[in-house]
Amino acid sequence: MFDHVEVRVRDLERSKTFYATALAPLGLEASEGPEMVEFGALTLVPGTPNDRVHFAVMAETREAVDAFHRAGVEAGYRDNGAPGLREYAPDYYAAYLLDPDS
Repeated sequence: MFDHVEVRVRDLERSKTFYATALAPLGLEASEGPEMVEFGALTLVPGTPNDRVHFAVMAETREAVDAFHRAGVEAGYRDNGAPGLREYAPDYYAAYLLDPDS
């Protein structure tokens, strides 16, 4: 995965709900501290979001990628690329969602 990433969000509770929904199929659960929510190495903090941030979370299987995308779309979050092979490598299978601040 990654060591850590901190993302500033406008509405911590709304973003927590988005990430909890999208990351649950990948086995990442929320832990909370004062003015922050963590999902493994991803930390959400209140603030003014930076320009668009792109990060990828590794999944063990294509089925997990599909579940990540399905969970987000079914919860009403915006799709930014359905599950499928990408040009990065012959076996690079990915799906994309936009978080509420995008």
